[in-house]
Amino acid sequence: MVHLWIGVTVGVHEAKTNLLSLLQRVAGGEEVVITRSGVPIARISAITEGERRVFGQDRGRLAVPDDFDAPLPDDLLDEFES
Repeated sequence: MVHLWIGVTVGVHEAKTNLLSLLQRVAGGEEVVITRSGVPIARISAITEGERRVFGQDRGRLAVPDDFDAPLPDDLLDEFES
Protein backbone atom coordinates (compact mmCIF):
# COMPACT_ATOMS: atom_id res chain seq x y z
CA MET A 1 0.00 0.00 0.00
CA VAL A 2 1.36 3.41 -0.95
CA HIS A 3 0.66 6.24 1.49
CA LEU A 4 0.18 9.59 -0.19
CA TRP A 5 1.17 12.33 2.25
CA ILE A 6 -1.16 15.29 2.18
CA GLY A 7 -0.08 18.06 4.45
CA VAL A 8 1.97 21.08 5.19
CA THR A 9 5.33 21.68 6.87
CA VAL A 10 5.80 24.75 9.05
CA GLY A 11 8.43 26.08 11.42
CA VAL A 12 7.84 26.40 15.17
CA HIS A 13 7.25 30.16 15.02
CA GLU A 14 4.72 29.85 12.20
CA ALA A 15 2.97 27.01 14.04
CA LYS A 16 2.65 29.14 17.17
CA THR A 17 1.42 32.13 15.19
CA ASN A 18 -1.10 30.20 13.06
CA LEU A 19 -2.20 27.38 15.36
CA LEU A 20 -5.94 27.86 14.84
CA SER A 21 -5.71 27.83 11.05
CA LEU A 22 -3.39 24.80 11.17
CA LEU A 23 -5.92 22.97 13.36
CA GLN A 24 -8.63 23.77 10.81
CA ARG A 25 -6.46 22.19 8.10
CA VAL A 26 -5.95 19.12 10.29
CA ALA A 27 -9.71 18.86 10.84
CA GLY A 28 -10.02 18.93 7.05
CA GLY A 29 -7.82 15.87 6.69
CA GLU A 30 -4.33 17.31 6.33
CA GLU A 31 -1.29 16.57 8.48
CA VAL A 32 0.96 19.32 9.79
CA VAL A 33 4.66 18.68 10.37
CA ILE A 34 6.41 21.18 12.63
CA THR A 35 10.12 21.77 12.12
CA ARG A 36 12.88 23.43 14.12
CA SER A 37 15.78 24.66 12.00
CA GLY A 38 14.42 22.58 9.13
CA VAL A 39 14.36 19.33 11.16
CA PRO A 40 10.92 17.72 11.71
CA ILE A 41 10.13 17.55 15.44
CA ALA A 42 6.37 16.99 15.63
CA ARG A 43 3.35 15.97 13.61
CA ILE A 44 -0.24 17.11 14.13
CA SER A 45 -2.91 14.83 12.72
CA ALA A 46 -6.60 14.30 13.29
CA ILE A 47 -7.79 11.77 15.81
CA THR A 48 -9.92 9.13 14.20
CA GLU A 49 -12.47 7.19 16.16
CA GLY A 50 -11.64 3.53 16.00
CA GLU A 51 -13.32 0.50 17.40
CA ARG A 52 -13.77 0.58 21.15
CA ARG A 53 -11.39 -1.65 23.03
CA VAL A 54 -12.81 -4.49 25.01
CA PHE A 55 -11.06 -5.08 28.32
CA GLY A 56 -9.64 -8.59 28.48
CA GLN A 57 -10.15 -9.41 24.81
CA ASP A 58 -6.64 -10.88 24.56
CA ARG A 59 -6.82 -12.91 27.76
CA GLY A 60 -5.08 -16.24 27.29
CA ARG A 61 -3.14 -15.16 24.19
CA LEU A 62 0.06 -14.40 26.08
CA ALA A 63 1.84 -16.57 28.57
CA VAL A 64 4.42 -15.05 30.91
CA PRO A 65 7.06 -17.64 31.80
CA ASP A 66 7.79 -18.34 35.46
CA ASP A 67 11.38 -17.13 35.03
CA PHE A 68 10.36 -13.82 33.41
CA ASP A 69 12.12 -11.72 36.05
CA ALA A 70 15.06 -14.09 36.64
CA PRO A 71 18.57 -12.65 36.25
CA LEU A 72 19.97 -12.78 32.72
CA PRO A 73 22.76 -15.24 31.90
CA ASP A 74 26.22 -13.63 32.20
CA ASP A 75 26.99 -13.81 28.47
CA LEU A 76 23.73 -12.04 27.54
CA LEU A 77 24.19 -9.48 30.31
CA ASP A 78 27.68 -8.74 28.97
CA GLU A 79 26.16 -7.97 25.54
CA PHE A 80 23.87 -5.33 27.09
CA GLU A 81 26.61 -3.75 29.15
CA SER A 82 29.26 -3.51 26.43
